[in-house]
Amino acid sequence: MRLVDADGSQIGIVSIQDALRRAQELDLDLVEVAATADPPVCRIMDYGKFKYERDVRQKEARKKQARVEVKEMKMRPKIDPHDYGVKRGHIERFLRTGARVKVTIMFRGREMAHTELGRKLLDRLTEDLRELATVETFPKLDGRNMTMVVAPTKRPGGRMEARDGGHGHPEEAAPQGDEPAGPAPVQAEAPTTPLQPADGAEGRE
Repeated sequence: MRLVDADGSQIGIVSIQDALRRAQELDLDLVEVAATADPPVCRIMDYGKFKYERDVRQKEARKKQARVEVKEMKMRPKIDPHDYGVKRGHIERFLRTGARVKVTIMFRGREMAHTELGRKLLDRLTEDLRELATVETFPKLDGRNMTMVVAPTKRPGGRMEARDGGHGHPEEAAPQGDEPAGPAPVQAEAPTTPLQPADGAEGRE
């Protein structure tokens, strides 16, 4: 196997017995990091510490991911001007916090014969919010309700909101710094499990 020392330096090609002996002398673990390489690459490391630091990095990355909240605001097609202003204010506040907003126009009884009133109300709202939002889902009739979804033009912190309806979270970056270092680097795979923990290493994880 090709052995990488705990500090990242390459020791060279050694037998597995020699690699295990070196790891035990340092009270560390011998971990296979590139099983498909020829010869396979192993590294001497504190595997428990590695797992802990990896979990911390992944947890921090998840915290930084954008979590898009969806709020809902309901209106009637013949809403009072004052009530419209209040509800529009709520929508603006939601948008400024980075939330998407589902606007629902509720039709009752004979109002179903005049659904164009709901469309006009949503068009008016779209115009009033043009500086803050973009239409993500255009108005559509769903039973007795007409719905529209708007998303903030800018995300908190000034990042632009995707206008194609995509709200995927950014990919988490793979942990760096675990590849063997040296003049002839080998593409390293993520460490799996220690080949054999050093004596007394149990319980460090």
